Amino acid sequence: MQVKPSLLISILGATMLAGCAAPQARVRAGLVNAGLSPPLAGCMAGRMVDRLSLMQLRRIGDLPRARESVSAGEFLHRVRALRDPEILRVSTSAAALCATGLAG
Repeated sequence: MQVKPSLLISILGATMLAGCAAPQARVRAGLVNAGLSPPLAGCMAGRMVDRLSLMQLRRIGDLPRARESVSAGEFLHRVRALRDPEILRVSTSAAALCATGLAG
């Protein structure tokens, strides 16, 4: 059976898009579970996935007591405990830009 190149390109493109969406959805869900509002979490997740490695995203997901955060400030305080300047910088800038509506 011969597969048409256009079909192969379509399948490959859909697979790549699905691969990009999965980490963002996971990060968004993790941020909501950490106590952030769904709109803020969605905005932050997009920025964080683009700027952090999978290992860094996993470290954020493994934060102890992160689920008890009730504000972005408390969440960022817990992120600071990871002692990873890049995670803190990306999380802080994402929170600030998304909370103020300046994220684009």
